[in-house]
Amino acid sequence: MAILVIETQYRENYGTPLEPYWKNKGGSSYKVLDVDLNADYNAIVEASEVAYNGPMMSQSVISWHVESDDWQSDFELGQLKWDGEIAYPEPTIPYNDIKELVECLVQQH
Repeated sequence: MAILVIETQYRENYGTPLEPYWKNKGGSSYKVLDVDLNADYNAIVEASEVAYNGPMMSQSVISWHVESDDWQSDFELGQLKWDGEIAYPEPTIPYNDIKELVECLVQQH
């Protein structure tokens, strides 16, 4: 088993829906836990539903990568180094929570 890490970019609209002024505000490294190494990773990314688009905020997937079960993001490693603990972990998605949707997406492709 492995972790599928989905990297995102979060943006906020500082304007209006009619006259948008978008600013990048950071992002997250979503961890999909207990992923099989032979999985359809694109289907998992789609099933995770981490991307959304609204008139005042949006989040998009910028990349994904497969890592070992003990992988930690730079944000988490920095907390360990400076604080001795991870007080703010990256968001996680257990694969079993999205498995049915992944299987449906794989059948559709």
